[in-house]
Amino acid sequence: MVASAASGKVLPLLAVAAALAAALLYAAPFSKSLGGEGCSLLPHDHFWIASERVVTLGRVGPAAVEVKGGLINAIAVGDYRSFVLRRPILDYGDAVIMPGLIDVHAHLDEPGRAEWEGFSTGTRAAAAGGITTLVDMPLNSFPSTVSEETLKLKLDAARDKLYVDVGFWGGLVPENAMDPSKLESLLNAGVLGLKSFMCPSGINDFPMTNSTHIEEGLVTLAKYKRPLLIHAERIPDVASDEDLDGELDPRSYATYLKSRPAIWEESAIRDLKRAMKDTEVGGRSEGAHLHIVHLSDAETTLELLKDAKHSGAKLSIETCPHYLAFSAEEVADGDTRFKCSPPIRDAANKENLWEALLDGHIDMLSSDHSPSTPDLKLMEEGNFLKAWGGISSLQFVLPITWSHGQKYGITLNQLVSWWSEKPAELAGQKKKGSILPGYHADIVVWKPETQFRLDDSHTVYHKHRNISAYLGSELSGKVLSTFVRGNLVFAEGKHAGAACGVPILAK
Repeated sequence: MVASAASGKVLPLLAVAAALAAALLYAAPFSKSLGGEGCSLLPHDHFWIASERVVTLGRVGPAAVEVKGGLINAIAVGDYRSFVLRRPILDYGDAVIMPGLIDVHAHLDEPGRAEWEGFSTGTRAAAAGGITTLVDMPLNSFPSTVSEETLKLKLDAARDKLYVDVGFWGGLVPENAMDPSKLESLLNAGVLGLKSFMCPSGINDFPMTNSTHIEEGLVTLAKYKRPLLIHAERIPDVASDEDLDGELDPRSYATYLKSRPAIWEESAIRDLKRAMKDTEVGGRSEGAHLHIVHLSDAETTLELLKDAKHSGAKLSIETCPHYLAFSAEEVADGDTRFKCSPPIRDAANKENLWEALLDGHIDMLSSDHSPSTPDLKLMEEGNFLKAWGGISSLQFVLPITWSHGQKYGITLNQLVSWWSEKPAELAGQKKKGSILPGYHADIVVWKPETQFRLDDSHTVYHKHRNISAYLGSELSGKVLSTFVRGNLVFAEGKHAGAACGVPILAK
């Protein structure tokens, strides 16, 4: 069968076979055949890629995908090897071809903190990991992206540095939350949505919001039908029994875990009750969308969110690979690489997160790649209470999810839903997230069975490799090639000569 962008129909392969001429065959590995000093390692803008395992049209099986002018033009499904397809064909054997990952939660830190991470290093790492689209968070850069003017600074800093496509969230802060004209200016400038913190963010020019700020911001967002992403931790008004008491060891992860208990997440969601109600049909902010980032607590907080969804709130939830890969019991004293907020909780909680993800209560995954300079992690001192929090993971999220998901029998179609389809929907990207005719040719090719150790010999493109909690991990799933809008931007350990990713702005 052939699915064609031109016709929008699925036609028998035999009907088009007569029109197909001889092809130039590239068989992976094909490093000697790679060229291109510009945007792509492949000197063609019209070609096919093929494999025995292509994730498309709701199935996984043999197929060939035609790429033309940066878009997917057609898909030949079935016994495509019986025919010689017109144009060059890259034959990947039995490697998996699927939509590129879309990471809606990454901190790239430019302008102002390029020594933490930057657009060049961050997007090179993304490409090497099969991520074809990132959405950059509005904080950890300086200044934070909270106005039309600061978004322009972000765009200027990104120019000629993007190896993948990058969109931008704006910030909802007290200064603009109660001023619709300021928010509309930021939204009209092209941010894909807004992000807010319900607790101190750790960044001086990104202050926390309360539920009133959020409710007012949602009214403005409803006009644009764009989401509000919320860091849902709130310090409760009444102290809990888990609060720190007496002198505790700051090198102990248990101390940090007690300093940021699950009741913080629960308190935030309870405080959002009216805001979530407002997003329902007929509500004050109908058309707006609340998105809870990096859910960690899979107990009371998750149950409250499930109830809100069931009641009709426009609500989605993400969690992150580090909550699915690690548990509190295995974090060694002083190993501040594992510090993040919300914290990594116990093994039982990890199992509950997996169950919620598999059952569809958690909608998607993101990296929450939040790096810093090594000195801020205080790895020698090992003080969890003072070290900068954030897990560095951008390049590794595909093999991490796959490797740890094998215990739970995850499928390639589930990976695509969590890492491509649902994130594309959240970010309003209607031409991304699937291998379908007319969509951007954003594609990752990878070998799920290939095992590797993330050791000193493994090339890492993050700015600071030594701060990642994943170093030393045994993983399965090697990325072979990454295509962004039809450009082969990464293949066999090599990046394209030029950074030709596109800044994504809402219209």
